[in-house]
Amino acid sequence: MKRPTLTLIVGLCLGFVTGVGLAISIAVCVICGRKRTKVGRSSSQNAVTVPVNAIAVDSHSTLSDGLESPRTSEWSNTPLWLERLRKKSAVSVCGIPKYSYKYIQKATSNFTTIIGNGAFGPVYKAQMSTGETVAVKVLGTNSRQGEQEFLTEVLLLGRLHHKNLVDLVGYVAERRQHMLLFIYTSNGSLASHLYGKHEPLSWGLRLSIALDVARGLEYLHYGASPPVVHRDIKSSNILLDHSMRAKVTDFGLSRPEMIKPRTSNIRGTFGYLDPEYLSTRTFTKKSDVYSFGVLLFELITGRNPQQGLMEYAAMEGEGKVGWEEIVDMQLNGKYDLHNLNDLASLAFKCVNEVSKSRPPMYDIVQELSQLRKRHSKNHSRASSDALKEVSIEVDQLETDKFSTIESTKMLRRLHSR
Repeated sequence: MKRPTLTLIVGLCLGFVTGVGLAISIAVCVICGRKRTKVGRSSSQNAVTVPVNAIAVDSHSTLSDGLESPRTSEWSNTPLWLERLRKKSAVSVCGIPKYSYKYIQKATSNFTTIIGNGAFGPVYKAQMSTGETVAVKVLGTNSRQGEQEFLTEVLLLGRLHHKNLVDLVGYVAERRQHMLLFIYTSNGSLASHLYGKHEPLSWGLRLSIALDVARGLEYLHYGASPPVVHRDIKSSNILLDHSMRAKVTDFGLSRPEMIKPRTSNIRGTFGYLDPEYLSTRTFTKKSDVYSFGVLLFELITGRNPQQGLMEYAAMEGEGKVGWEEIVDMQLNGKYDLHNLNDLASLAFKCVNEVSKSRPPMYDIVQELSQLRKRHSKNHSRASSDALKEVSIEVDQLETDKFSTIESTKMLRRLHSR
């Protein structure tokens, strides 16, 4: 009886030990598995939230979830910083108000208040419920490229604020409709004043407009971060407010400065395009400078760049004619010849065929400021001289009148005798 009892006890002990060992092994495996899962999750989360340098436009990093960099997405021509802003709903971050389609439909009287056509669609005048008047730029829905331009415009304009830029005050993005809402400028475009039925622009006003545009471009090139190239500077993209102050508009083609050639279609407006851009497909700040130089010639001559303006400029540059011979006839000779020649000289610097030889916008602003001051000083002096002449004439008339009265009195005395 002792042997079976002993055997049973030994068997029970061995079974117990084996069971405990198995339990411990299972517990260890479960714990290790959980730790690995946690590590995997945390590493995945960390990999997704690792910040990418927003300025590194040339980055081609691959995210840990297997998705390629945004540069290979549908925004293949969009800088990395802009695509990342778009994915993070940067429009909301920028604080740009979003309006409903129905609201804008009512504000534009069912889109019957058209006031012009932009680069990508019609522009309407809208009366907001707050009493403000805005311009609504509608983006066409039949262009995939237009969709990209719209998103770019919203993101860029949300970051750009300057007194010589047209402010974005809202947008619409629903029902496959995309719209941009801008501050309404009551005096229309510069082109309408140069070629329309408006009163002719004075020489001083033309200088002020040139300076306003230059300041707006200076901000885009050196005040914005990263720098922005407008890519479509022309007289129809310069709007005038109630005080005739100029504001640059239509940023549908705007991009951070491009330093690499692009193989896409040519952007911009012929007549204003930088010849170097046409040959290299590289658009830089100096390309905007060239377009601005053309705009200066346009202000001087009142001629459309698409109708041989630069040919006239070349004639003057070769000494065949003087600027006073091809200056805008609507000025009626009311300009200072030295001021005219100085402005034309600046314009020639801007349209230099070699982009590196063109002045930067901050130098252009300084030169235009000096030209404007000299004009104001000369104008004040001329006005003062004119007032003196009027005063002398009035004094002479009063003297003549007094003499006539005295002569009449003397004749009456003689007759009375």
